[in-house]
Amino acid sequence: MTELRYDEDPEPSDPFPAGPLYVPVRPGPFGYAARIFRTPLGDRTAVGFTSAHRLAATLGAGQAWIRLAEPALRALTAPLGVTVLTVDPQFTAPAPGPVSVPAPVFAT
Repeated sequence: MTELRYDEDPEPSDPFPAGPLYVPVRPGPFGYAARIFRTPLGDRTAVGFTSAHRLAATLGAGQAWIRLAEPALRALTAPLGVTVLTVDPQFTAPAPGPVSVPAPVFAT
């Protein structure tokens, strides 16, 4: 068996594929699209959960999802330039809300 070098493996820390995942989706003009998230450092990442319960605990019970195998999720997001896959994230930040513009302060 040929051993992979680290520069050939997109995520050398993952010893095996994640398997079937619960992938959060959003409605789009042609059906549903996988949601893309950001890591704490700002990189784009695909997200999958190993159970519907974990997905609901993190994103809420109303989050729509589909089942995808880990290689299928990677193939789906690769054309978008997303090469990172996060499995079972523990925390997500709320979506940003509208920002009110403060009134200008004039010196007298």
